[in-house]
Amino acid sequence: MNNPNRVPLSILVSSSLAAFGVGYLVAPTEQLDTEVTDGGLVSTTTTQVLSATVESLRKENKLQVFIYKGAAKVSTGKDGPLFFNGVQELNVPAVVNYHLDLNDLTLADVTFNETAKLVSVRLPKLQVGDIAFQPEKATTVNGGLLTFNDAQVEAFRKQNYASARRAMVAQAQGKDIVAEAKEQAVEAVTSYFEIPLRIAGQPDVKVVASFK
Repeated sequence: MNNPNRVPLSILVSSSLAAFGVGYLVAPTEQLDTEVTDGGLVSTTTTQVLSATVESLRKENKLQVFIYKGAAKVSTGKDGPLFFNGVQELNVPAVVNYHLDLNDLTLADVTFNETAKLVSVRLPKLQVGDIAFQPEKATTVNGGLLTFNDAQVEAFRKQNYASARRAMVAQAQGKDIVAEAKEQAVEAVTSYFEIPLRIAGQPDVKVVASFK
């Protein structure tokens, strides 16, 4: 079942993959001679493809692999003398981006087993971007005499957004969400390696990506 809070990987990477394939075709071959070493003989053509792929990915810098859309519902209040109290409830949606820092990817992370026709790629650590709140879609409910004071309302707002940020950080680090983000990252990088191999006439070479 599709989850509306997850953005499909195809939307994130389809245009990048198309551009990448074209970029590989026009890349100068004299820049692609670095070999990927392993226990067996290495095909020059495969080596060139892998070298080009690594360099192209490094130029991507940060590869966005997953987007999580969630919401934080928090509240804060203050008790005063007599009836001078106040409370504010905030429900605010937010977007969290997950990415790989491809500057950390090198040819040392890519090995090719020619006998097995297998390319193994060790991925850099998955990273979580900043919390992007959508205040224009937020709902705020104020109650109590203290909320007639604009300064107090603003103080409540700041406290609530600080709490909302902590809540979203906790959501973004949830086991299931992180697992899905990693799965999408593996799929994205695998595609980035498979497409130029197919273009080079090597569709039988399998690519397996995994985290270090």
